[in-house]
Amino acid sequence: MSTPSKPIPAPRIKETLDNLRHNIGTVIRGKDEVVRQVVVSLVAGGHVLIEDLPGVGKTTLAYCLARSVDCTFSRIQFTSDLLPSDVIGVSIYDDQLKEFVFKKGPIFANIVLADEINRTTPKTQSSLLEAMDRGKVTVDGQTYTVGSPFLVFATQNPVDYEGTFPLPESQMDRFHMRLQMGYPQYEDELEILMRNASRGSYDTIDIGPVVTKKEVQEIQHFTPQVFVEESILHYMLKLVQATRTESEFEAGISTRGTLALKLAAQANALVEGRGFVIPEDVSGVLRAVFTHRLHLRRQTSDPMEERRLVEGILNRMLDNIPVPT
Repeated sequence: MSTPSKPIPAPRIKETLDNLRHNIGTVIRGKDEVVRQVVVSLVAGGHVLIEDLPGVGKTTLAYCLARSVDCTFSRIQFTSDLLPSDVIGVSIYDDQLKEFVFKKGPIFANIVLADEINRTTPKTQSSLLEAMDRGKVTVDGQTYTVGSPFLVFATQNPVDYEGTFPLPESQMDRFHMRLQMGYPQYEDELEILMRNASRGSYDTIDIGPVVTKKEVQEIQHFTPQVFVEESILHYMLKLVQATRTESEFEAGISTRGTLALKLAAQANALVEGRGFVIPEDVSGVLRAVFTHRLHLRRQTSDPMEERRLVEGILNRMLDNIPVPT
């Protein structure tokens, strides 16, 4: 006889996540929706890619998330001369033990900030693939677990900037969500100017952890258990099928992307304090989950413009496909 699943304590989870969002929001001003989506991805156990212009707060957001969660944290500054061993680690011969000993790299942390990930070569970018996909790293035939929870928070500059290497589609597909910071509003930027601390001085970020590692693990455990009614599943699949038949897209959403949408919707429901998914959970996360997985057939000189066009098509699909009641 199977043991019944533990009821989801949705109100308690919402209170915990509200505290996390508020803590991050004390530093990241005027970006409540971006912060919310980052928390959704954390709840889903997915990785986050933030693409935007330099200096709009991408790295600061990652630092605030890391300091708000009582987990191990590491930062990797990606450059053109970075090697895979600088990310994963390397085996070094120990004279005393008379054997090779594996020295773990910065990928072995709960929250990993991959800063300016597209400034390194595709070979080094690919060193993240196994860890992002399976939470493991294989070196010299030995497999090592990176830890739980495990979140790669990557930032990248626009791909048309000098010295950047576009992420391959296989790498992009490992990211659960791609987000965009954008410029702050006038009042929020005025508040930033009035602060004494420099925006770029991360040591001056005065926030502490409000969520424990155990709490994150527990919440992530509950996420796949959030109830999804069959009509909602049909709604998701109709949206996915629409991307596959859209003539303006090179290819539609894969099965991995479909599963990512479901998990994101379940995580969104938990953030809102519910143990079940509603259509607004799906529409609320769809753009962040789908946009980086879709490419236009026609060429555009500006990647940001392509993103806006893709989002426009997704908005049209959301308008045209009936919402279940």
